Amino acid sequence: MTEAKTGDRVKVHFTGYLEDGTVFGSTMGEAPFEFIIGEKNMLPGFEQAVIGMKKGDTKTITLSPEEAYGLHKKELVTVMQRSGFPKEIKLEIGKRLRVRTQAGIYTMVTIKDFTEDSIVLDENDPLAGKTLTFKIELVEIL
Repeated sequence: MTEAKTGDRVKVHFTGYLEDGTVFGSTMGEAPFEFIIGEKNMLPGFEQAVIGMKKGDTKTITLSPEEAYGLHKKELVTVMQRSGFPKEIKLEIGKRLRVRTQAGIYTMVTIKDFTEDSIVLDENDPLAGKTLTFKIELVEIL
């Protein structure tokens, strides 16, 4: 039976868990996720785990924050004046927004907190600083 290798297009099912068991993502009950190994569309540790798997194989891996979305960087958390924020956007803690930085670059941020006067925005990926466990099933090598 063929083993998955770099350059192969594969379909996988996965469930991702945080250390406390919370599921942060899953394809179970949905169409499998399809990607090409080595094109860096997945976390490198996830791609490496699929290499050598055969159709029907399952594997569980754990990635440290450094192997996943990196450490949480305090310098990416900013406070802005609420008066400079568009009034038509409903503020909700945890809401993800696409914003333009002062340098003119677009980025994704998460609303972490807000008051009458200010809003705390976090540019870190929501999974930054977290250890992630993935249960992976190789569905198909295309």
